[in-house]
Amino acid sequence: MATLTGRAFVAPRLIGVPVLPAFFPSFPSPTWAPAPSSTCFHARYLTAEQGRRYGKIPEFKLKPAKVEKQVKHEVEIKHSMKVSELAQAMNKDIDHVYEALLNTAVDVDDLEPDTVLEEVWVKKVVKISGMKYRWATVAETKVRENKDIQRQPPPDPAVLVNRPPVVTIMGHVDHGKTTLLDSLRKSQIVAQEAGGITQHIGAFLVQQPSGQLITFLDTPGHKAFSAMRARGALVTDIIILVVAADDGVKNQTIESIQHAQKSKVPIIVAVNKCDKPQADPEKVKRDLLAHDVVCEELGGDVQAVHISALKGDNLLELIEATVTLAEVLQLKGDPSGLVEGSVVESRTDKGKGPVTTAIINRGTLKKGCVLVAGKAWAKVRWLFDENSRAVTQAGPGTPVEIVGWKELPSAGEEILEAETEKRAREVVEWRTNMQEQNKLKEHQSIIEAKQKEHQDSYNKVRQSLSHLSWKQRRVALYQEIKKQKAHRPSEGSETKEFSLHIIVKGDVNGSVEALLNILESYDSDEQCQMNIVHFGVGDISENDINLAETFSGTIYGFNVAASKSIQHMAVKKGIHLKMHRVIYHLIDDLKEELSRKLPTVIEENIIGEASVLTTFDVSVGKKKVNVAGCRVQKGHLDRNMKFRLIRGKDILWEGAPTALKHLKDDVHIVKAGMECGLSLDMVTEFKAGDVIFCYEEIEKLQKISWDPGF
Repeated sequence: MATLTGRAFVAPRLIGVPVLPAFFPSFPSPTWAPAPSSTCFHARYLTAEQGRRYGKIPEFKLKPAKVEKQVKHEVEIKHSMKVSELAQAMNKDIDHVYEALLNTAVDVDDLEPDTVLEEVWVKKVVKISGMKYRWATVAETKVRENKDIQRQPPPDPAVLVNRPPVVTIMGHVDHGKTTLLDSLRKSQIVAQEAGGITQHIGAFLVQQPSGQLITFLDTPGHKAFSAMRARGALVTDIIILVVAADDGVKNQTIESIQHAQKSKVPIIVAVNKCDKPQADPEKVKRDLLAHDVVCEELGGDVQAVHISALKGDNLLELIEATVTLAEVLQLKGDPSGLVEGSVVESRTDKGKGPVTTAIINRGTLKKGCVLVAGKAWAKVRWLFDENSRAVTQAGPGTPVEIVGWKELPSAGEEILEAETEKRAREVVEWRTNMQEQNKLKEHQSIIEAKQKEHQDSYNKVRQSLSHLSWKQRRVALYQEIKKQKAHRPSEGSETKEFSLHIIVKGDVNGSVEALLNILESYDSDEQCQMNIVHFGVGDISENDINLAETFSGTIYGFNVAASKSIQHMAVKKGIHLKMHRVIYHLIDDLKEELSRKLPTVIEENIIGEASVLTTFDVSVGKKKVNVAGCRVQKGHLDRNMKFRLIRGKDILWEGAPTALKHLKDDVHIVKAGMECGLSLDMVTEFKAGDVIFCYEEIEKLQKISWDPGF
C-alpha cells in the first residue's frame, strides 16, 4: 500500500471524540501522532491561504453601507409648557401635538391650546416627531459701550461774544425772495437760477454799510422744496417772510409761517412789489391775521416793511428792522471749545469731492479739525466762503463750505468736532451699528406683526371649527387649503404689468431729497409701476450707465452734467439720458415717459349719422337683398369706415356695408342732407326709424393718472 509523502493528511476531529483506527484500516498510524496518554486533539482549520492552495474559495463578509447620520431638529423646551407653545417651538400645527399624543395615556379630547403639559409628555411629543430637545436658557446680552459723541455743556457766559444773526428769507415762489437777497448783496443771483426759481439753499455773509454782518439763507419757494425750508427754519435766528403785495398769502407763505412757529423763530414781514399798481399791502397784513401773524400796525409785535426788491425801495429800513431784532435777541456765540454746526447743503464736486455748506454755531472751525456729521466724518482740508474764496477759519454764525469729508453727509445733520481721527471713526462705527440695530428691530416688529396677523386669521378659522373634534378640524382645514390652491391663479394667467425703472442724480443732497419726496407721491402703480433703482449726488457716471443697462432703465439728471464719453456710452447702449435744470420740467418729462409705457386705447370718432326712412328689396341675381333708404343727418357716410345699426338702445349690427348708392350710382361718400341706399353684409331687416352711425377707430396714447401737485 502506498503511503502519503510530505505532510500527512489528518482527518479533523471534534473535541472529546476519540479517534478510532478501525475507521481508517488502510492507513497506518502516523509517526507524529500524539502520545498514547492523549485521547484527543483539536482540529485545525484551513486558513485562507491554505484554502486557495487546496482549491477552496474563502468566504468574505460584506461591510454594511455607511449610513449618514440624520441631523435632528432641535426644539427648545421649558417647564410648564402649553400645547400652543410646544407647537410653535416645533414649528408645527397644534393638531400635530394632538396626533403625537394619540397612543399615550393623555386624553387628547380634553386638551386645549392653553393646556399645560407635563414634562414627560413634552419630551414624548418631541421624540415621536423625530426631533431632539434642549432646555431653554436665559441669554445674557452684553451691553455695548456707547461710543457716540455729544454736545458740550452750555458755555460760560463770560466767554460769549457777539455773532452775526442768521436770517432766512422764506415765502411763496416768485414773490421776490432771491431778488431781495440780490439787492442786499449787490449781486446777480437771480440770473444764475434756472427757470427763475431758487432750487438750493444759498448761504451768504453780507456786510452792511454800517459794518454789521448778517448771514442770509435763501430757501426755495417751490412746493417741492418743503424739506429745505424746514431746515432753513431750524438753523436760523430770524425769518424774513416775503409776501408779494399784488399776490397775497399763498400756500408756501402759509407753510413758511408754520415752519417759523414750530421752530419758535421770530418773523419780519417784507411786503414786496409795493411799486406795482395793483399792490395792496394792507390786504396782505389782514390776510396774515388768519395765521396768527399780527403786524405792529394791527396791534401785534411783528414788524412789517413795505419794499420793492427790484427797485431797492426801503431796503435800509428792512436791514434796520433786522439789526434791531437781533439786538433784542442778544445773539452771542462761543468762539472757543469744540466746533458745533449744522449741514445746510451737501454736494459732490469734481475737484473737491464731498462738499458741505454749513453754519457754525459754536467754536472756530479751522483747517485740520476732525468733524463728525451723521455717519460721515472729515478732516478739514479747505474752507471756502460763499464766493469760493479760501478762508482760514469760520466762527459762530458764519456760513462756510467744508472740504475733506470721507463720505457725503446728509443735509440737516448736526456737525460735532472730535478730538482725534480715531475717535471720529469710533463715533461713525457706533452710529452705523445703531442704525443697523434699529433696522433689525423695525424688521422684527414687521415680522411679528405679520405673524400675529397670520395667527389671528388662523385662530379665527379654528374658532369657526371649534365645535368639531380634532380629526374633523384636520379634514376641514385640509379642504380649505385645497380650495384656496384651486382658486389661486396660475403663473401664466397673470396679466402683464408695465413698469419703468429710473435712476435719479442731482447736484446737491437737497435736490435729490426734493425729487425723492415728489416720487414718493406716485400712486399709479395699477397703470405702470415706477421703480427707483438708484439715486445719488453728482454727475452721470459709468456706473449709472451700466446700472441703467442692467435694468433697462432711464437716467434723470437734475442740474448735473454728463461727459462726452458718458453720452457716447449711453447712445451705444441705448440708454436715455434726461437732463433738466428745472424740477417741474423733469417731472413733466417723467410723466410723459410713464404715459408712453401704457398700452394704447381705441377711441371711436363718429363722422356721420343717418336715419332709415324706408326699406325695400332689390334683386341681385336670384337673391333678394333688403335695402335701407336713408337720409344723412350729420357729418357724412364713408364706405371705407365702419358702420353701426342701432334700433332704440340695442346695437343690431356692426361692420362694413356691401353697397352704398346715391340714386343708382355707387358712391364712396354721402354728405349731410343727401339720401342714399345702403345694404349690409348680412341678412338684416331694416325698419323705419333705425339709426346708422358711421365711425372711425382711432388709436390714442393713455396718460398717467399721477398728479404730483404741479
